Formats: sequence, structure tokens, C-alpha cells
Amino acid sequence: MATLKIDTLGELAVSRDGQPLTLPASKRARALLAFLALTARPHRRDRLCEVFWEIPDDPRGALRWALSKLRGVVNEEGTDRLVADRERVLLDVATIDLDIQLLSSELKDSALSVERLQAVANELREPMLAGIDLPDQALFQQWLTAERENAKRLLAKALGRLACHPNHPPNKAITWTREWLDLEPFDTDAATQLVTQLEQLGQSRELERLSRELTIRFRNAAISWSPTNRADTSSQTEDDETAQVRKLLARQKIQFCTAADGVRIAYASVGQGAPIIKAANWLSHLELDWDAPIWSPLFRELARDHYFVRYDERGNGLSDWDVSELSQEAFVADLETVVEASELERFALLGISQGAAVSIEYAVRHPQRVSHLILFGGYAAGWRMGATPATIKEREAIMTLTSSGWGQDNPAYRQIFSSTFMPSATAEELSWFNEFQRRTTSPENAVRFLSAFGDIDVRDRLAEVTVPTLVIHSLGDRRIPITIGRDIAAAIPNAEFFGLESDAHLLLGREPASQAFVDAVRDFIART
Repeated sequence: MATLKIDTLGELAVSRDGQPLTLPASKRARALLAFLALTARPHRRDRLCEVFWEIPDDPRGALRWALSKLRGVVNEEGTDRLVADRERVLLDVATIDLDIQLLSSELKDSALSVERLQAVANELREPMLAGIDLPDQALFQQWLTAERENAKRLLAKALGRLACHPNHPPNKAITWTREWLDLEPFDTDAATQLVTQLEQLGQSRELERLSRELTIRFRNAAISWSPTNRADTSSQTEDDETAQVRKLLARQKIQFCTAADGVRIAYASVGQGAPIIKAANWLSHLELDWDAPIWSPLFRELARDHYFVRYDERGNGLSDWDVSELSQEAFVADLETVVEASELERFALLGISQGAAVSIEYAVRHPQRVSHLILFGGYAAGWRMGATPATIKEREAIMTLTSSGWGQDNPAYRQIFSSTFMPSATAEELSWFNEFQRRTTSPENAVRFLSAFGDIDVRDRLAEVTVPTLVIHSLGDRRIPITIGRDIAAAIPNAEFFGLESDAHLLLGREPASQAFVDAVRDFIART
């Protein structure tokens, strides 16, 4: 079988065994090819018509014509890569090389030479899908903007590797560091590296000017950074982290408020700076979270330079466990109760997993209160929405297993979590998770939560979101697939999308993606 390669950096190009192929003259047909290749999943025909042909009298006819042209490019004898039936269209990318994915994979190799990193950076400098914009198609433009942002982050990653490469002396690396900081002006690592290199090179005048400029920049953005305190956080000892946890626990203020149906909700606040409220999601405990390999590093970072408010879901953590109602409406009402109790007029709202749907509903109801909406690993529709009998049967089996395995060292139940929530977790981390389950809620409530999450549905609310929105999703999330995160970003007007290099639905604090998450949140709040 011939090797097909699609280049998305620069102008869209397709080649077979190194020989360039002629693409359709139609810009929409070429845009459709790029969309199918980069999303790598089936799309409904009516959805593609909305994305590419919102205006024409016969969008389905236009789609059929474009697909007929693209088949001649990607298909060959015995290989139908472009598959389309009456309802859906799929480009099978299993036998296709995508330049952006190849470069992303390369950057995961910690042993890349300076020369190869330079070559990768040069390729990533090319504008993604140049000349393929469709200004009259808002949905496509939103998707294209998100893909270009992802390419920009890859370039920043390559520049960061070059700036910090041990075989690159400061007088040569500083060029890459300047470009890195220009690309990500609120990246504290880039700022620290540039200040350090200027100091090493004895450029005192520029060092003084830049230190002053960066200090003002980060202070105005409520980001903690100092040119005189540049210790590498990766070198902190475990004792340092333990001391930090103790300080946060000592400073954390836990209070209770009462929902309309009489349920007591525990909420906590810590830190100073621009406020963030985190909507509750399943499995939390206001005290135990600070020791959690999942949440603790994320929460510590957010509490460093924000006034951070979070609360335990009803039926969970320090909130009342004996509750009559577990539902989407109750979850939203609890958030409203906590907001009023916290007396914050305006704040950034963070929603994780099912907390994303709660946050979406709240932002639609109270847009004047939400300055920024940040969604991570979220979904707009629960598992019952449009579920097949097979899916329902599978979910019911999981609930049965949850009832008997919750908080126990049950290999079958542990496999559910190790394969979907935290695929890369160690045996110690999974053992911790067993104990955490037992201490956060009861087996009965765990089953009720799983059932309630199946009824979540805010799909019709996505288009009504008017606040600045950032959708973050792990690219390899096995619990909530990346396509669901992208669909949410595409449906919310002007939303930004950021993909994390992780396979986890619950981020482990030791993962590089954990810091990338925090950096993305800080950057989004600072610049919007």
C-alpha cells in the first residue's frame, strides 16, 4: 500500500509515496479534507453541511460533490480511506501520515538533538492551513482557530526545549528564549529562562529593564513571579511539598451553607488574587484533596495566585451524605448557593468532568457573574442521552460492580478506573484511590451519582454561552473522548480549545500535563 501524507503546515498538500497529488480547486473541498483528517472521527452529513455549507440552497449536493473530488485524492485501488454512507462521513487516517501529528510525536522524545529541534521549530513556524480560511463559516473558523492554537503551543514547546537544551550555550539559546517568551508572554518558565540567560551573559542593562517589565506584566495578570526568586520547582523535595500542603490547610477556611432543600454544603476558600470558583465534581473532599495525587498539585498552583473557592458535592466529602435528590438541577442550585455564600460578585468558573455541565448551565443563567468559563474533561450529555440498549446494559453492570467494589481492593473494579480514569497510575496511586473512595462517599451514593450523571443534558445551552470560554481536554482521555471536548468548544460561541498531552481523565499531579493545565488557565484568565 502506498504511503499517503497530508501536510497541514503551510498550504494544504497531499502526497503519495513522495509524489504530490492535485487537490480540488474548491477551497471548501480542501478545507473539508483538512477537517476530516485532523478530527479523525465520523461526522454526520448534516453537521458537515452546517460547518461548510450553511448558506447554499443545496448543501447536501455541495457535500456530495466535494466528497467525490476528495475520493480521487485519498482513495486508491483496494483502499477506500474516505468512507461515506447516507448518514456519516469518515476519513480513515490509520494509513495516513499527518505532519502535525508526526511533529507532536517527535517532541515527546527527550533525546532530540539541537539540530532536529531546530528543524521541527522551523516546520511549526509555517502558518497552519494557510489560505484555507472560510470567513463566512463561523463553525469552521472556530475549529481552525483552535487547531492553529494547538500548533502554536507545539512551537512554544519546541522553542522551550531549544532554550533549555544542555548542549546550547546561553549566547545561542537566548534567541530561542526570546521567541518563546514572545509567543507565550505569560509563561513564567520562559520569563525565568530569559532573565537567567541575560544574567549569565552579563547584560545587566537589559536584565534590569526586562525584570521590571516582566514584574509589572505578571503582577497585572495576577500571576506569581519574581526575577529574584527563580528556583526550579521541579527540584523541590517532598518535604517542601508537604510543608506547602500544611500551610494551605492552615490557611484554608471551611464554612457551610444550606441549599433550598435543607442540604448542608461545605465550601472552602484559600489564597489571594483574582477569584476562581470550582464547581463541584464527583470524588472530592475539602481536606483530603490537599494530599491527593490527582488534585493537590493543581489546587496548590491555583491557590498560589488566586482566591480559590471550591465545595464538596452534596452526598460527598464534608457536605451532607444523606440527601434525597441527586440531579443536574440540584447540582446547579448548590453552585448558586455557594456563590451567594461566598459573596463574590464576579469570578472565573472552573468545571471539571460533570462539573463542566453544571458550570455551563450556571454561566447561561448568570453571565454577569462569570468573567471566564474554564471546562476540563467535560461533557454536555450524559450516558443515557441517545444510548443504545448495549450501552445501557454496560453502564448498569458498572453500577452493580461499583456497589460491591467501592473502596475495596477489587481487581475488577480497579480495572475500570485504571483503564479509564487514570491509565498511567501506579499501584500506590490506585491504592490511595481505593481509600479515597471510601472516605469521600458511600457505595450507595456512588451508584446514585453514576445514575444521575447519565441524565445530564446541556447541549441546547452551549450556543447560549456568552462569556469567554476555554475548553481543556486530555487528547487521550479514555473516559470522555477528545471528540466530546472538541464538540463542546465548537458549539460554544468563540470558545478556545486546548488539548493536553495526557491519557488521563483525572490528571495526576506528576504529569507534565498537570502544569500545562495550570499554565493554560493562567494564560486564559490573564489575556481575556
